[in-house]
Amino acid sequence: MTPPEAREYDVVIIGSGAGGGTVAQVLAPMVADGVRILVLEQGAQLDDDEYTGDELAMSAALYEDGGGFLTADGSMTLAFGRAYGGSTVVYTGTSLIAPDRVIRGWCVPGLDFADVERRSQRYMAENHVHFLPRVLLNENNRLFVTGCARLGVKAEQFPLNLQGCRGSSLCNLGCPNAAKMGTHRVQLPNAQRAGVEVVTRAEALRLEERSVVVRVHAKRAGEKGRPAPWPPGDYRVRARQVVLCGGSLGTTALMLRSDVTRQLPRLGERFTCHPALILVAEHEQPITNDVGHPKSYYLDRAEHEGYVLETCMYFPFVTAKNLTGFGPDHSTFMRAFPRLQMILALACDKAVPGNRITVNGRGKPVVHYRFTPAVIRSLVSATRMSARIFFAAGARRVHAPSADPPLLEREQAYRLDDLIVERHFLPGRISVSAAHLMGGCAMGAEGTGVTDARGRVYGIPWLRVADSALFPDSVEINPYLTVMALADRVAEGIRDDWTR
Repeated sequence: MTPPEAREYDVVIIGSGAGGGTVAQVLAPMVADGVRILVLEQGAQLDDDEYTGDELAMSAALYEDGGGFLTADGSMTLAFGRAYGGSTVVYTGTSLIAPDRVIRGWCVPGLDFADVERRSQRYMAENHVHFLPRVLLNENNRLFVTGCARLGVKAEQFPLNLQGCRGSSLCNLGCPNAAKMGTHRVQLPNAQRAGVEVVTRAEALRLEERSVVVRVHAKRAGEKGRPAPWPPGDYRVRARQVVLCGGSLGTTALMLRSDVTRQLPRLGERFTCHPALILVAEHEQPITNDVGHPKSYYLDRAEHEGYVLETCMYFPFVTAKNLTGFGPDHSTFMRAFPRLQMILALACDKAVPGNRITVNGRGKPVVHYRFTPAVIRSLVSATRMSARIFFAAGARRVHAPSADPPLLEREQAYRLDDLIVERHFLPGRISVSAAHLMGGCAMGAEGTGVTDARGRVYGIPWLRVADSALFPDSVEINPYLTVMALADRVAEGIRDDWTR
């Protein structure tokens, strides 16, 4: 076997999403002083004209396993990006600051809410976060607001990191109008202009002492994206500092398959993911859900009831996959696709023993996850509230997966508490998905965490973590802005240590 080609840098950043892009930008000014900085990204970099909005083609190009990564028992689908820009390419841009109670609840020595808030606000300004004007809010969003108002609850508008949104509704497939201000549009280009090197199609195989073994893949025929900047093959990249930003699964799996890190205590633990249900209801008239921004409003019930409801729009294949059952009832809803109102219900799960990340014999991540009674209770409560909102907004029938049968007619609206119940929530029968993957390399005091509050891995001075793997518990919101704030802290620590 040909030995890996040797290359040398001062700082190697693995991953280019919210964490990696942020670290790259913060450290970029050091290049002017001769510091060599490299970003390694497993996915490809797509050109603007390659974002076509085609559901199956874009899913294959931008998501790990095409968006179909399954937990160990097959009961939940996990969606996470694999591209230049990571998952910031495929989220909807919702930009919320982590609640004070969450950061305090993490109990991480040296981490406080005021610091996270200040850094989050800076990235909100940098990424053009604002409220969309009403002209870009589609009917699905208006129906959600109407239903909430009729029930006496308040729907809040999401601040979004968009610039020049044209309302294509294709956020989850990569914006075709270059309007979403992910790291692929802001932080990574800024870093590259300052001299940071980015290599795509570069899979980090394992960590060795102050080095990373990387396999650069060739572009296959018909594949989207640019070829890798380096020739295909294996490389051993030495570095004075390695920063892991491959996401909860990518970072944790890399450490678990590396001899220098796999024995770290607590590695792989404290995994959370906001298990989610896509809920739909049929209206009498067509709904403009496929134009305008798809996710503009939410209902926050996280603190006391353990769930959040969000407006959403999912494409035909994903919608079909998430509807319970087969046959005529399933077909009824799919034929009504142009008239479907949609709500995404997310449970704010907690880190519990047993929910963790491991690796299989090939070194690939395996997620072990069980739905706790609290998560099931939250998802059932969220389904009831969603059904009430649907019917209050004028829906004729609702698909409620934790009802049996799952199709509820308008005449049954007064019986929702009796029909939507926890005993009907059967993992494997109900399609549950998650896209907010957190934990695995949690911050904490030495002995309880894998890293400290600055992402420094205990016992390995050349290694840091700067992504959602750091979270000791669920953040209750889209995690990307919190990741950027924590990554900013990590990069600041690297810069200060370098100066000293």
